Amino acid sequence: MTPSRKLLAGIAGALILGWITITFIPRGIHTVSDPGHSLPVPVTSGRVTVSDVSLYLAGIGTVQAFNTVTIRARVDGELMSVSFREGQDVKKGDVLAQIDPRPFQAALDTALANLAKDEAVLANARRDSARYQDTAAKGYSSRQQLDTQVAAVDVAAATVQADNAMVENARVQLNYTTIASPLDGVAGIRLVDQGNIVHAGDATGLVVLTQIQPISAIFTLPQDKLAQVVAARAAGALQVTALDSDGVTELGHGTLETVDNQIDQTTGSVRLKAKFPNDARSLWPGQFVNIRLRVGIVQNGLTVATRAIQRGPKGFFAFVVKPDSSVDMRPIEIGQEDRGRTLVTRGLNAGERVVVDGQLRLQPAMVVQATDEPDGNANGGTAADSAVGIAPTGATSVR
Repeated sequence: MTPSRKLLAGIAGALILGWITITFIPRGIHTVSDPGHSLPVPVTSGRVTVSDVSLYLAGIGTVQAFNTVTIRARVDGELMSVSFREGQDVKKGDVLAQIDPRPFQAALDTALANLAKDEAVLANARRDSARYQDTAAKGYSSRQQLDTQVAAVDVAAATVQADNAMVENARVQLNYTTIASPLDGVAGIRLVDQGNIVHAGDATGLVVLTQIQPISAIFTLPQDKLAQVVAARAAGALQVTALDSDGVTELGHGTLETVDNQIDQTTGSVRLKAKFPNDARSLWPGQFVNIRLRVGIVQNGLTVATRAIQRGPKGFFAFVVKPDSSVDMRPIEIGQEDRGRTLVTRGLNAGERVVVDGQLRLQPAMVVQATDEPDGNANGGTAADSAVGIAPTGATSVR
């Protein structure tokens, strides 16, 4: 090998050795870590709590008035007065409107006069019949004359009976001129103004009354949940909670009234109806609400903050803070989540601390500096009864 080739070979060897040193040695140094000597990672932790956890099925529903009545005129005439205000609470029997009663009062007076006249005719016919009975018995009058007089009494009696029916009809028509509320409810927008001529056949009516105390809600559930609802209902009345659109604010508590007798083949769902007292009037007809139907309870269930639940390639897991402040990546099984808490069916124990914030920086066996949540869930222990409602697997989340 010539001196020039030896020089080139030495330079090439030096370059290769330098490239290996720069590329691999620093990276190898950085990959060596000792969790026991690294700085603790700050995280937020919460406790696994024990409580009786209610199980819910969730759906979306529409609020409906318990009763809706369109107030219509039942006789023709001039609308003399309107006695309600739009949006006013009305009681059963309250006068809502008055139709001109004078024509109907005149008809009643006429019917009463006809009744009095025909009653006088009947009384006279009965007296004549009594006289004919005496004369026929003594032979002063024929049997035919007596039979004719008896028939006259029957005709007069039938006429009086018809007059009584006319009087009753005229009195009913007169009563129809005073329009009263048939139920307790809230008056809607007035549909006819005072002074207009109204008719019994008018389609629009005078006003719509809605009964909102109590009030109903119609909601749907998937058909595969029907068996669960039927089984739970057989054990007793089922509680229903209406939630606002945020899925958190409770608008009312009620009970399940009925399950529809058919399944909608188009959507594969079944309709249910719930009844709410609605004392606070937080539910209003036509309002869309989230519905939670309580179908059971898990005794001594384990719950954690939903933020502690992580999903990996092999399923769900959570970082558990061990007594030595190191973390363990624990595989778990969960139920449905509601209002920030999740039911854990396997993998955790009561009172254990789990990381709820800061998981992205963690690896198994890392040392952490855990700070408990300030909301009281980190204190652990056993709760008497949990306000958390967990929907069974497969149910629609309430969030």
